[in-house]
Amino acid sequence: MVRESKPAYRITDIEETDRPRERLAELGAQSLSNAELIAILLRVGVPGENAVQVGQRLLNDLGGLYGLHRASFNEICSQYGVGMAKAAQIKAAIELGRRLAIQEPEERAAIHHPGDAAELVRYEMSALNQEHLRTILLDTRNRVITIEKVYVGSLNSSTVRVGELFKAAIQRSAASLIMVHNHPSGDPTPSPEDVALTRSVVQAGKLMDIEVLDHLVIGHNRYISLKERGLGF
Repeated sequence: MVRESKPAYRITDIEETDRPRERLAELGAQSLSNAELIAILLRVGVPGENAVQVGQRLLNDLGGLYGLHRASFNEICSQYGVGMAKAAQIKAAIELGRRLAIQEPEERAAIHHPGDAAELVRYEMSALNQEHLRTILLDTRNRVITIEKVYVGSLNSSTVRVGELFKAAIQRSAASLIMVHNHPSGDPTPSPEDVALTRSVVQAGKLMDIEVLDHLVIGHNRYISLKERGLGF
């Protein structure tokens, strides 16, 4: 006896007024929930779950949008009802969002507040699984020249070579820079090592006539400015 396989649940199986694609077209993407947006990428569900329910399950299992952002391709593939093609679509959508967040406008972005600097890197750096140190190089009008990747690993003044941190700033004739690093734990509270490194870099910047404007620590959906806290400056 051959058993019939149960069909996958498609978005078209949902009541028309609840279909995410139709609601997006009528009301705009901002009106949809996170699960509904994921459902549009998935297109189909699994027996017993429509695409929206699968999207909600992914969010629950992986820890929300932040967890989905941080999850590896293989972790997403391993979720029931996803597979390689759907995982690739999800990762591609996340990457497009990241690139949009850092896309430079025709007029180079100017930094007027620590939040301006944090916004340039927050999306990508909040999802990194290791500590990364980067420098945002600025011209005399505090406009962004470039963002340099400097170091990967636990930060302290004995392992980070301060000279390497200023190398790109000298090459690009930067007037000032902002240090940025992430805490994979999600808690941006500066450690004693963060403060000690900041103090060393600020002193070195004075010797090289390159002002260190700030040191930002990126966490989960928030950041801390060591300059605002008076730590190391």
